[in-house]
Amino acid sequence: MQPPVAAVIEAHRTLERLVAGLSDQQVAEASALPGWSRGHVLAHLTDNARMFARLAEHALRGELVAGYDGGVDERNAIIEATAGRSAAEHRAQLAVHTAGLEASWARAADVDWSRPVTFRNANLAATVFARWRETWIHMVDLELGVRPDDWPEDLAAHAIDFLLSRLPAGIRVRAEDVGRQWSVGDGPPGTVVAGGVRDLAAWLAGRTPAVSPVAAEKLPALGPWPPHPPQRLDRL
Repeated sequence: MQPPVAAVIEAHRTLERLVAGLSDQQVAEASALPGWSRGHVLAHLTDNARMFARLAEHALRGELVAGYDGGVDERNAIIEATAGRSAAEHRAQLAVHTAGLEASWARAADVDWSRPVTFRNANLAATVFARWRETWIHMVDLELGVRPDDWPEDLAAHAIDFLLSRLPAGIRVRAEDVGRQWSVGDGPPGTVVAGGVRDLAAWLAGRTPAVSPVAAEKLPALGPWPPHPPQRLDRL
C-alpha cells in the first residue's frame, strides 16, 4: 500500500501552525495526557520524528536498527530531558526533525516502502502511517484547539483499522456518516457500535469524541493498545 506521505506532511504543517504562537507558560501547562505537560507532548512528537528518520535512513541502506538503542528507557529519558525547552526551542527542534523525516521519505522509491524496519516488525510504509496517527492524535492532547472532529476522514478510518483489536470478538463498528463497517474476529456478530467515523476513531484512541458512539446495550470495554512484541516502541 502506498503510504500517505503527502497527508503526513500536511499534518506537520498543521502542527507547526498550531504551536506557532505558543508561549513558554503554555508549554509548561498540563496536556490532556496524565503526568505530561504540553512540553512532554512536543518533546515526544519531535523525537518521534527523529526516530522515524533514523529508521528510514538505515532502511534505505538495507540496514535494520532499533528505534532506540537503549529501548523504552532511552525514549522516556529523551522526552523528560527535552520537555522543559522554551516554546521557541520546541518549535525549532520540531521543525528540524520533521524536515529531516520528510527529506528521508522524499528519497524513498516505490520499492523502498516494503523495506523492513524494527518498528512493529513491519516495513517503512508502516512508519508513515504511524507518524500520521501520532501527529493528529497528539495535536488533540496539546489542547490548543484541535479536536477529533478536525481529523481528516481518511485518517479516522485508518485509525479505526489500526485500533479495532482493542475490541472483543463479535463487535461491529459502523461509521454512519461514511457508510463503512468493520467487524472484529470471525465469530457471529454481536454488539454494533455506531457513530461518526471521527467519533469512533476518537473513542477507540481513548480520546473524547464530539458525539459519543452508541450501542444497543452499553459500549464494550476497550482493551490495551495494539500489543507490541519486543523492541516495539511506538506506544502513543
